Amino acid sequence: MKFYLRRLTFYVITLWAAISLNFLLPRLLPGDPAQIMIGKLRRASGGRPISQETIDSIKALLGADGSPMWQQYLNYWGRVLHGDLGVSSTRYPSPVAELIGQALPWTVILVGVAPIISFVLGIVIGAWVGWRRGTWLDHLVPITTVFQSIPYFWLALVLVAVFSVNLGWLPIVGGYDVFDFPGGPEWSWPFVLSVATHAILPALTIVLSSVGGWLLGMRNMMVSTLSEDHVVTAEAKGLTPRRIRTAYASRIAQIPSLAGFGIALGFVVAGSIVMEQVFSYPGIGKLMIQSVQGLDYALMQGVFLVITITVLAANFIMDLIYGFIDPRARLNG
Repeated sequence: MKFYLRRLTFYVITLWAAISLNFLLPRLLPGDPAQIMIGKLRRASGGRPISQETIDSIKALLGADGSPMWQQYLNYWGRVLHGDLGVSSTRYPSPVAELIGQALPWTVILVGVAPIISFVLGIVIGAWVGWRRGTWLDHLVPITTVFQSIPYFWLALVLVAVFSVNLGWLPIVGGYDVFDFPGGPEWSWPFVLSVATHAILPALTIVLSSVGGWLLGMRNMMVSTLSEDHVVTAEAKGLTPRRIRTAYASRIAQIPSLAGFGIALGFVVAGSIVMEQVFSYPGIGKLMIQSVQGLDYALMQGVFLVITITVLAANFIMDLIYGFIDPRARLNG
């Protein structure tokens, strides 16, 4: 129980630090971000008047309302807890929370499914390569690590050139076919099929870029575990090779990979920002790029906050799983 309380305390403190940093960033920028954003809102509204409530909200969000810093900090926490992340200047008058709510499911599905597929493939293949070490299977390690060394955007462009431009098998951009579904997303099997088809290339980019690391790590841990005393004892007792491989060797060898999965997820999220831009995928990454290009401070803050919370939540879940499967972590943590 102490292990879980310590981990929970750590992540609560980390979340507080991340939200506090999100509060300080626009206040440390040179110039007046509030006036810049209000000016962009006036241009985006086409000359229509902006309500005083919106102006006051922007000034309070970016620290230009003249109140003391501690009061701004408390007000900021109040707005965050109520889900008020401000109004986007690039898509006025849409609230930031609404834009993030529309983009987040796309990224959660993509970044949630593709890394799991990559992890499972890397663990299963790596365990088999480690078990059959010294054979032709070892050649899979350098082949997969080559893909890992290629930047996300470059690998994405290569996949587009091969499977979309030359072969014409898969769509190039978007999250679904906008011509077949002009009314937007809907709950139907044809729409689900369209989403799955458009997600193949982005997901394949993530899988190819990350499977090599899991395979190499699992292979090396498998080789190391096979020389441990408990494996030698199992072999001496006459257990079948399959039972030794699954119940003794691979079960222990995969523990370090499970511990590193949550950390690796942060790098996957960072890479997906560029990857979504290449495929024009309607996720958080594309929204982040658009907010940076348009100097949309409210949207930048909101996206940063959501990404931070998502990655921290994933790491917290992996810590709980790690503590459950490895009693040593609970004892020493």
